[in-house]
Amino acid sequence: MSIADDLTQLEQLRDRGSLSPDEFQRAKNKLLAASQPRPAEPLFQALNGLRRSTTDRWLGGVCGGLALATGLEAWLWRILFVALMTLGGTGVLLYIVLWVFVPLEHTDTALTTTH
Repeated sequence: MSIADDLTQLEQLRDRGSLSPDEFQRAKNKLLAASQPRPAEPLFQALNGLRRSTTDRWLGGVCGGLALATGLEAWLWRILFVALMTLGGTGVLLYIVLWVFVPLEHTDTALTTTH
C-alpha cells in the first residue's frame, strides 16, 4: 500500500466521522514522518567514508584509515591486527580484505599534477 492510499483511507475515515480532525492530523503527520528517508546511522556514515590512508601507512594504509574513521589511534588498530594474527591468522585475512576492498583516500596533490 502506498502513502497516497494510506492518506486516502485516513481522509475517508475523517469524512465518515470515525476520526476527529485532530486525530486525522496526528495520524497524517505520523504517516508523513514515517515516509521520510532517515539519515544514515553514524556507524554507516563512518563505514561509507572509510578510506585507506595515504599519509599514515605502514603497508596498505588500512589502520590509518580506520583511525580516521573511528577516532581510535592507528597504533591501537595495529596492535589489534597483530593480536588477531596470533589468534588463528584472522588479522591477516581481515587486513588483506580491507586492503583490497577499501578505496584509497583522495588527495589534492594527486589531482593537481604539474608537467
